[in-house]
Amino acid sequence: MKRRHLLALTIALSASAAVPAFAQDAAKPYDGAQISVLMEGHPTTDGIQALLPEFTKETGIEVQLEVVPESDITAKMLLEFSSGSGRYDVVQNNIIYIPGFVQAGYIDPVDELATKLPTYLDKADFVPGYLNTNVIDGKLYGLPVYGESTFLMYRKDLFEEYGIRPPKTFDDVTAAAKTIKEKSDGKIAGITMRGAQGIQNVYVWAGWLWGYGGEFISSDGKSALDSDEAAKSLDAFANVLRNYGPVGVGNFGWEENRVLFQQGKAGMTMDATVNGAFNEDPSISSVVGKVGYVPVPAQSDKLKGGSSSLAVHSLYITNASAQKEAAWLFATWATAKEQQIKSFSIAPNSGVSSQAALNSDEFNKRYGAFKEAMLASIANGNPQYLPTVQAANEIINNAGIAVSKAVAGTASAKDALAEANEANDAALAR
Repeated sequence: MKRRHLLALTIALSASAAVPAFAQDAAKPYDGAQISVLMEGHPTTDGIQALLPEFTKETGIEVQLEVVPESDITAKMLLEFSSGSGRYDVVQNNIIYIPGFVQAGYIDPVDELATKLPTYLDKADFVPGYLNTNVIDGKLYGLPVYGESTFLMYRKDLFEEYGIRPPKTFDDVTAAAKTIKEKSDGKIAGITMRGAQGIQNVYVWAGWLWGYGGEFISSDGKSALDSDEAAKSLDAFANVLRNYGPVGVGNFGWEENRVLFQQGKAGMTMDATVNGAFNEDPSISSVVGKVGYVPVPAQSDKLKGGSSSLAVHSLYITNASAQKEAAWLFATWATAKEQQIKSFSIAPNSGVSSQAALNSDEFNKRYGAFKEAMLASIANGNPQYLPTVQAANEIINNAGIAVSKAVAGTASAKDALAEANEANDAALAR
């Protein structure tokens, strides 16, 4: 998941990375090692960043953490991988890209490291569905740093005032958005969603695609974006944003979208379950206690997959890393339950991958308002919500262009998707 700015944090730079003082202290065999880590802007990352001095104190390992928006991280990663720069020891990404990374040899399995250095590792504590997404051909490639699904968030107070029932179909969503905008005299947008081109708009539109009975890739391995279901879903998505969405929604990413809803300027939003943590945080939200949470609607009763996502973002050890053991210690420390529980007091982090954190009293206190809906969405989450093939990044980029054209009204949904479909078939055939 997301911030537009780039943060860089260098922790305790002192010793040479080339010759770490591994033998100086038996309790800190990696004292002086330096590793470089690339992560995305997200509450999880905020927590890890704040706690990094503890890791360095415990291990002596110095961490250079670079944080970039989710929309930029894959392109940046691929550039470094393809150039053979060896710049990063640990990288974070959505599991949808991992099959391609494995096939290209960009990341390494970690089973041997898990046996050799179990200090911070507790496999049994991870949400099983999250950990299992990192297993390919029987080998473990990463550790889930956070997981999430998607749900529909709506203003309970407005729905009660205007006599609206929680939506079960996308037609219901459109009707509710129309009512809210009209009855508020345009002061409140009917709905806000991500419209920014690329992974941002595709991540949310994908719920509509699946909910209308569509899919990205057919069972024969061909692009399926030229289907009637896909066109209907994009037409509905674009129309509700153009007619009842906020001004500038075509440029909204995750952050812009959630902030507008938190400010009480929209009646509904459909986005990641982590957004619930921001909605219920009184220090930043004006809608605390006013939000209802329901699964992503479905328009069709003949679905090829669920309309809620199952998104898992994990930490991976790069093949080019010269500090794999130090990198592994960081990855296991960063995903351990102790750090995840501590993160609650640092940032709105409901996307924890630790069962102990998820079941803690602190989690229930902070996020009980939406925990049930979140767990229901995760339980029914669609692991193919976004493509998981080697060409996933290209497929998502092509789809994102189509979504942007439809939202802007520069092309019909059918025509925009036909163009994306042709480009995606070419990518899949390579």
